[in-house]
Amino acid sequence: MISSELDVYNVCCNGVGVAGNLFAFVLFLSPMPTFRRIIRNGSTEQFSGLPYIYALLNCLICLWYGLPVVTQGMLLVATVNSIGALFQLVYISLFITYAERRKKVNMLGLLLAVFSLFAVIVFVSLRFMGPSLRQLFVGYLSVASLISMFASPLFIINLVIQTKSVEFMPFYLSLATFLMSFSFFAFGFLKHDGFIYVPNGIGSLLGVVQLVLYAYYSRKSKDSEEPLLASE
Repeated sequence: MISSELDVYNVCCNGVGVAGNLFAFVLFLSPMPTFRRIIRNGSTEQFSGLPYIYALLNCLICLWYGLPVVTQGMLLVATVNSIGALFQLVYISLFITYAERRKKVNMLGLLLAVFSLFAVIVFVSLRFMGPSLRQLFVGYLSVASLISMFASPLFIINLVIQTKSVEFMPFYLSLATFLMSFSFFAFGFLKHDGFIYVPNGIGSLLGVVQLVLYAYYSRKSKDSEEPLLASE
């Protein structure tokens, strides 16, 4: 009986973990229409590079947290974030290529800061901490980085509210963020790992906010495109 319950538990954990990986992969692909537009127009326009910087930092820290040297049983966290880090590097490289000079300098500085910070985190956690303290240290950092990543679309949300347009908030990016966050919330909850389920729970709520805003402003945009009736 206990064995069958454990089997069901493991299947549920692996199931939501794999689902989280799949939704995360969709999330990593979702900026592609944005970058096709950037490449086609030869400009980053009003798009912000900050979400990709935050996402890269998050992926690196969560990758470190998911490795056995820090946390046991979190291989699905490590694999998805290693892929995510590669995607973010590609997007950041494209953004730097097509950005104006001021944005190029800012993005290069932020990219260097991300790699420097990650190197310090790895060195400190390996050199000065034992296994238990290392997991706590990296875990709290992963929570902070995840919340920062999920909060970064707030810049875009502000732009949406100001312009009353969803032009700069791609729908599939918002949807994939919600689905990925909810999947890893369930994964962390089943694993009894607060470092996973707390920030992803927050991410799920923020994802809902983005979807509601998208539905509201996209409807208003469509309404505004309808021809006005001539007054008699």
